[in-house]
Amino acid sequence: MTSRLPDAVAAFAQRGPGWDTWVRRLPRLVDDVLGEWRLRPDGAPRSGSTALVLPVTTDDGESAVLKLVGPGWEEEHEPLALQHWGGRGTVQLLRADPRRRLLLLERLHDLDLRDQWDLEACEVVAGLYGRLHRSAPPQLRPLSGAVARWSDRLAALPRDAPLPRRLVEQAVALGRGFATDPATDGVMVHSDLHYENVLAAEREPWLAIDPKPLSGDPHYEPAPMLWNRVEELDAAPGGVRDALRRRFHTLVDVAGLDEQRARDWVVVRMLHNALWELEDHPPGGATTPDRAWLTTCVTVAKAVQD
Repeated sequence: MTSRLPDAVAAFAQRGPGWDTWVRRLPRLVDDVLGEWRLRPDGAPRSGSTALVLPVTTDDGESAVLKLVGPGWEEEHEPLALQHWGGRGTVQLLRADPRRRLLLLERLHDLDLRDQWDLEACEVVAGLYGRLHRSAPPQLRPLSGAVARWSDRLAALPRDAPLPRRLVEQAVALGRGFATDPATDGVMVHSDLHYENVLAAEREPWLAIDPKPLSGDPHYEPAPMLWNRVEELDAAPGGVRDALRRRFHTLVDVAGLDEQRARDWVVVRMLHNALWELEDHPPGGATTPDRAWLTTCVTVAKAVQD
């Protein structure tokens, strides 16, 4: 019954068997939760990057959003994080069923930070960092363990991989250093805070949505604000490099982050992004890596340290 779903959600089935099973069961799950929670559809369903999002009205007449999250691990603790934040800087969690990965959220406006001037958007996001960064609950996955695994996989790339070897080796060394650094864990981080994940609202000007929470390091946060909307920077004064550096310094300065530590995390994250692209499209496979995306990863990593 995937015909009831947005095309982008139906396409999630191509990600693998777990996603295919989730997509096939999704229409029935929607019907079940609408009945159980006494919700009425109140608009067309939409696709998130890993979820079906359905505007609804509650039994009390309150406008809300029902979010049905797919089987990816990054969103596993989204309800927990939203509960801990309690709507302070984030969308308000109204109800959740973590076992079935269901969230009922306050409804925000459709306006996001893509419509704001670039550096103004960076200021908004940097202002949210301090509100979201608090002691991480023990259930969250530690960033140190993840970065250790990713760094080992990055180190295993063949020397002829289409990435500058110097950058690969730099990211491996930095990542392994972070993996053993006590400051890498302990703070609840959003980890995917960028232009589309900040929406306008009634009770506050801007609120964060769609966290992929980790027990991590606040300096891990800036990278998504650099790799998103890169295509808009070709005509910026000084070109892409200078525009990326302006973004980076705005985020660091407004948030009061340590510049060198934030810079090192950007390098690590961009090379991990490139790693995943190459792993998703191995040599001899049916598809080839997105060369434009690999170029973006290298460009951002170089821009913050030139």
